[in-house]
Amino acid sequence: MVGRIDDDGTIRNSLSVMVGKIEKDGIVRDSMSRVIGRIENDGTIQNSIGSFIGKVESNGTVLNSQHSTIGKVDDDGTIHNASTMVIAKRGGVPKTWAAVAFLLFNFNMK
Repeated sequence: MVGRIDDDGTIRNSLSVMVGKIEKDGIVRDSMSRVIGRIENDGTIQNSIGSFIGKVESNGTVLNSQHSTIGKVDDDGTIHNASTMVIAKRGGVPKTWAAVAFLLFNFNMK
């Protein structure tokens, strides 16, 4: 397990250290409150300068910037990598948020 997302959008690493937060409007901030990304209503994920870095499909499939499948988010927010290994779980937040954390923090796509 590489981390989790708390009910309030706080993103924690595997040691439970806060590494960022997803706000209700889709803005993603790092631990220093700097904007590092955004999730759009359609599941599109952008970095801090608005470049496309991935997307969450309606079925939970997570795509990278080359539109390759890199993982999947279950309805309960469990995140699997491309090898189906469970790498993270989230609290009671939208599953798209889980994918944002997966892309922005695990792949360092700031």
